[in-house]
Amino acid sequence: MSAYAAGLGLGTRDSQGRWLDVFFPAPILSPSDALAEILSGHGTDPLDVAALESIATACEASGEQATASLARRIAGSGQPATAVGLAEDTGPDSVPAAYLKLHLLSHRLVLPQQTNLQGVFGVLPNVAWTNLGAIAIDELPARQLDARLRGDVLEVSCVDKFPKMTNYVVPAGVRIAHTARVRLGAYVGEGTTVMHEGFINFNAGTVGPGMIEGRVSAGVLIGADSDLGGGCSTMGTLSGGGDIIISVGKQCLIGANAGVGIPLGDRCTVEAGLYVTAGTKVTMLDGERNAIETLSARELAGMSDLLFRRNSLNGAVECLTNRTAIELNSELHAHN
Repeated sequence: MSAYAAGLGLGTRDSQGRWLDVFFPAPILSPSDALAEILSGHGTDPLDVAALESIATACEASGEQATASLARRIAGSGQPATAVGLAEDTGPDSVPAAYLKLHLLSHRLVLPQQTNLQGVFGVLPNVAWTNLGAIAIDELPARQLDARLRGDVLEVSCVDKFPKMTNYVVPAGVRIAHTARVRLGAYVGEGTTVMHEGFINFNAGTVGPGMIEGRVSAGVLIGADSDLGGGCSTMGTLSGGGDIIISVGKQCLIGANAGVGIPLGDRCTVEAGLYVTAGTKVTMLDGERNAIETLSARELAGMSDLLFRRNSLNGAVECLTNRTAIELNSELHAHN
């Protein structure tokens, strides 16, 4: 059985030698057995020049020229380096392993919910992300003082476990208006536009094309040609939590300030301002718009061609068949 994933990367460590982040320029899904063996077994200590040269030589002998070249480039940089070889898709047990899995997602090698991220919150440290890179929280005050003494300002963009994706990878064919709104570990499919108030969490994403002006929460995948209106939300499932995975199918539209807490099939619409959760009581309408039954929204999970709306006279949530697919802005999507 072949190995799960492997990668050679450069990272940042704090003064105690703990990894803060790792950049994998070319993560590999399903590596050859030879490459997985070469990159595994090094532990989490940084690789010295001799170890990197040994990796390069072994990779050349195995025909892994790209990894051999990368190893030599890293060896000449003098930066802390690490090698990760994962035999199985188990939850990450180290910072380098966690970052490798996040890179697999953002490099579009695996879809959200297709790699095991169980325990990732406990593995990743909370880090100050600055214009000088990752800095340990307990070392930040001293670094800020050092910067001021030099006449500089150390800019802290955020304090979080997850950095922004674009500092590690920019997938082809996307537009991201505010890069801090997309975390590393997001899957951003080709043709996706993320506007300023849009947000894509780790282990979540869009197949693309699509327009994201709302929130794609952890665990959620948005289908092709679907749009999320401004301020809308999808109810997320964090790694390891909950049994129902929220997803949005193809050619769906979630209106501004709306939200969904059930999976949607294809060609569904949720009107602006309406949040549909699993327990929401929904009145089903027939072809003549007459009420035929009332049920919980969970019973409609995954169904296609539905239009959810609120009756403006009595406030009831209604659902009717929407056989006409949403005509999204094809010109806009074609120029992502």
